[in-house]
Amino acid sequence: MRFSRLMIHVTVIAALTLAPMLASADENNEVVKAMEEYLAFVDYGGGTISAEQIPKDDWKRFYVIDARDKVQFDKEHIPGAVNLEWRQVLEQRASIPKDKPVLVYCNTGSLSAQAGFALRVAGYENVRIIQGGFAEWKTKGGFDATAKAARVRGEVK
Repeated sequence: MRFSRLMIHVTVIAALTLAPMLASADENNEVVKAMEEYLAFVDYGGGTISAEQIPKDDWKRFYVIDARDKVQFDKEHIPGAVNLEWRQVLEQRASIPKDKPVLVYCNTGSLSAQAGFALRVAGYENVRIIQGGFAEWKTKGGFDATAKAARVRGEVK
């Protein structure tokens, strides 16, 4: 149920964000075509990944983007993350590597989903969104979420 509400929220925000582009679709055929192509082939989860799916040692492989504002980032963030507010990902995309996986998060996953969508449409193929955002990352155990989940399932003693 929570995931459904989140997806509805993300869809509404994306529609409002994209409305100006779509209103002048004749002028932006390439943009609309890129979105069509992406949406035709994106998987159901839209590139989301949970904290439990990333073993502690794998975090160093990712380029991690905190898509929240600077105030929130300065207060607390995932160690190693780069602060790049969700609205700025396209204008700052030259600073984002294409040769390694990109992991984007915000507080709950809704704004980072928009940033991830924009990056994918702009040609970034290996972008993932942390499901549930920073709040869920902390709740699940942060870098130790995989190990914590394995202990809960009884796989590790």
